Amino acid sequence: MTLKEKNAVSEVEEKGKAALKASRALVNRSTEEKNRALDLISEQLLKDQDYILQENEKDLQAGKERGLSDSILDRIMLNEKRIEDMAHAIKLLIDLKDPIGETLEIIKKENGMTITKKRVPIGVVGMIYEARPNVTIDAATLSLKTGNAVILRGSSSAKFSNLALVRTIHEALRKSVVPIDAVQLIEDTSRETAKELFKLNDYLDVLIPRGGKQLIETVIRESTVPVIETGAGNCHVYVDESADKEMAENIVLNAKLQRPSVCNAIETILVQKDWFENYGKELFEKLDQNNVEIRGDKSVREAFPKAIEATAEDWATEYQGLTVSVKVVEDVNEAIHHINQYGTKHSESIVTANEENAQIFQVAVDASTVYHNVSTRFTDGFEFGYGAEIGISTQKLHARGPMGLNALTSTKFYVSGDGQVRK
Repeated sequence: MTLKEKNAVSEVEEKGKAALKASRALVNRSTEEKNRALDLISEQLLKDQDYILQENEKDLQAGKERGLSDSILDRIMLNEKRIEDMAHAIKLLIDLKDPIGETLEIIKKENGMTITKKRVPIGVVGMIYEARPNVTIDAATLSLKTGNAVILRGSSSAKFSNLALVRTIHEALRKSVVPIDAVQLIEDTSRETAKELFKLNDYLDVLIPRGGKQLIETVIRESTVPVIETGAGNCHVYVDESADKEMAENIVLNAKLQRPSVCNAIETILVQKDWFENYGKELFEKLDQNNVEIRGDKSVREAFPKAIEATAEDWATEYQGLTVSVKVVEDVNEAIHHINQYGTKHSESIVTANEENAQIFQVAVDASTVYHNVSTRFTDGFEFGYGAEIGISTQKLHARGPMGLNALTSTKFYVSGDGQVRK
């Protein structure tokens, strides 16, 4: 083992131990004490804004020199508005009900014994993420509100931003009764630290990856710590035969253009053949006017010669930019089949005036969030009223869809009696 590998391993293990100790101390912190810590973080973010933006600029400059795409640079980029939004989201989180200690079930036995099921913290949450400094704040604050410690491992592309944000968090926590060790950042962004985190079963209770398909697949494949799979987003809008023309155009353009780099932006448009014949060309022209590259099937290319031929790989690609694939389909059933074959179980939408087709689509499509006459861009913890999100789960166990406070809890049974023994 090289010296670098030894140092990387020791940092991960040291911070794992500290996080575990902090998580045990957090169990005894009241809602008021946790909320006070969150309020201090919100205030400190605004106080440290200039410093955070200065450090973020280092990441942006380094990213440009490395040739990172505009979509990745957009995810890394912080500005005054985004920092203000972070601080505001924390205030909203404070106002949300603390789920810890909530009674979920009470069972009273004939022998006088009472079994009570309550929500409890998970313990220590691990986050491994790419080019998303906002995750640093979301993960830390959601974890603290639910009495969890968190170990953060961001990517090298946002290293300075993450360091600055965690410094701000620690500065705030020093003024509270919440231990600063409850929020840990792995500063070494080498592959060795990621591999060590995958095996940190002695200290981690769950590992949540947020990033591209490759990162998520690597974590699922290599981690021995339980994983919550979060979303690569190959999302679709299906425009049905009866879809209102203006509504369909607005939803498609919003879902593709409002923020193309994020996981709930659409990557494929499926168009019913009759709607396509009536309105398809106009839709494609509007996409083209907004600098969207269209990759289409034969029918699309014949109607819109500027379109590039779509390949099987295109149907499965999350572009995260101004490219979209388009396919003409016979009906809602063909659309469903295509989505279930190529989608990533994230967010899917149907635009239709036909309530029966809407119901068929929403029931049969395998995704965490399925929309009717709504843009996919709403799949977000803030939009769903969670204050923030730890990620968007595309799996089916424990949590699915945008994950807020409840997703960071487990359960415990409290059993009380007066001397009962089992016969």
